[in-house]
Amino acid sequence: MIAVGTELLLGFVVNTDTAYLGKVLAGAGIGCYRQVTVGDNPARLEEAIQAALGRADLVITCGGLGPTVDDVTLETISRATGRRLILNRPILRGIEARFKPLGIRMPGSNRRQALLPEGAVPFPNKVGTAPGFMLSFRGRRPRNPLQRSERSRPKNEISRRFAARDDSFSSKILVALPGPPVELMPMVERDLIPRLRRLSGGTALSSRTLKLTGATESEVDAKVRRLLAMKGAATVGIYAHPGQVDLRITASGKSEREVRGRIAAVEKKARARVGRLIFGADDETLEGIVGQLLAKNRKKLAVAESCTGGGVAERITRVPGSSKYFLGGVVAYSNPLKEKLLSVSGRTLRRHGAVSAQTARAMAEGVRGLTGADFGLSVTGIAGPAGGTKTKPVGLVYVALAGPRRTQVRRFLFSGDRATVRVKASQAALDLLRLHLPGARSR
Repeated sequence: MIAVGTELLLGFVVNTDTAYLGKVLAGAGIGCYRQVTVGDNPARLEEAIQAALGRADLVITCGGLGPTVDDVTLETISRATGRRLILNRPILRGIEARFKPLGIRMPGSNRRQALLPEGAVPFPNKVGTAPGFMLSFRGRRPRNPLQRSERSRPKNEISRRFAARDDSFSSKILVALPGPPVELMPMVERDLIPRLRRLSGGTALSSRTLKLTGATESEVDAKVRRLLAMKGAATVGIYAHPGQVDLRITASGKSEREVRGRIAAVEKKARARVGRLIFGADDETLEGIVGQLLAKNRKKLAVAESCTGGGVAERITRVPGSSKYFLGGVVAYSNPLKEKLLSVSGRTLRRHGAVSAQTARAMAEGVRGLTGADFGLSVTGIAGPAGGTKTKPVGLVYVALAGPRRTQVRRFLFSGDRATVRVKASQAALDLLRLHLPGARSR
């Protein structure tokens, strides 16, 4: 992937395109092996394109397709590939039509957006004015200046997958996409991914991601090490996030049914090894799973937060329909508010402190009593960077869950900066609730 734009290099714009593309392509069973960011400089961009085509089978550029003078991707691709630019009149008419509702004529600079390299398959842009396109190559390909000999380069997995079977297939593909995510994402899902699947020579590809929490990456690695070593038609990768570890199973086969069977077989082995650490899969979220369990069991929840500052409540209310099971929450940052709203005794605070198992217990029981909820969930801790001591270091967090029968309290010591500690704390709180609810088996 080649992200284009000086604003990306200077940090004025955060590059979300390549993160999105990496995830979507991985879901289609296509691995990304290198990402490059290049400014709006034709010479450096041409060098990056030629180098990428010399070593990869699929190259995707993002950005630089606009109408202004600093949008150089289109002309640079033309030079790098030796394909002349040709006016595409249907695209031109489409661009002109976008200006009519505005009551103005299309600026002349937008006309260049209707130019496409010879032989390119256009991707219509239904949001903006810059179309994307796909170029296929056969025969001698642009030489990578960093490699001495292409003949010595072994073909990788994608090379074999995209190997030509007849004249309609190509050994090299270059895709150009607009930079704005609102334009890029629909184009990828509507035009790019279906074409890549068809070009795979009949090979079906798919991935499934199992989402785990409650264990570190190294702990999960120890449990599934044999699966991570798998090679061939099915592979497993491990990816860590704050408070979460993902296991991505990718498989290929002659049919979708064969692929699903291979993924299911590996998933069964993974679940046997990690069990209830798995809270969901693919697009499922922990807050979504917790919401489903609360709704299914017809239980109400209220939260009391200190160090997370409302983060737990925010996550719960991200889920549409959360009003069915979430009553509300209290952010009691100060000790006086803990006493007044949550009925935490002054004696408890003086004797044990705001960050303690005793205070977490009192907060959970207090918010349950205040709201009449079935469950009261609380978080108190030291997110940092200051405020820690030898006995209570930064990252110390207590989570408590008060239910109809008893109150559970758990102690955690999280690493990371303030934001990371807060995310991990909210994750731990939601997971404690998940594991306590009926039906919270490995999903």
